[in-house]
Amino acid sequence: MAKGYWIARVDVTDAEQYKAYVAANAEPFRKFGAHFVVRAGRFENPEGSSRSRNIVIEFPSYQDALDCWKSPEYQAARGHRLPASTIDLVIIEGYDGPQPND
Repeated sequence: MAKGYWIARVDVTDAEQYKAYVAANAEPFRKFGAHFVVRAGRFENPEGSSRSRNIVIEFPSYQDALDCWKSPEYQAARGHRLPASTIDLVIIEGYDGPQPND
């Protein structure tokens, strides 16, 4: 079964309020098996637009990724994020097919 991912690009406008979001999102992320792959590390943006933070979160399945987003726990956490940031978020199914080196 393919994993699921959240791919987010974020500009934080209120760091203190955003801390409340980070604290509140821990429980739904734990509940749905989330694992941070990328969490605002160093980056270059050779093409297109960007935001100041990039995040990739891996879930055991695409369904887990969707269910986390739709959960009451995450929606409550999201309420802390909305006034504190601007975000582009994609929830996407991972790929389990052949690779170039196969």
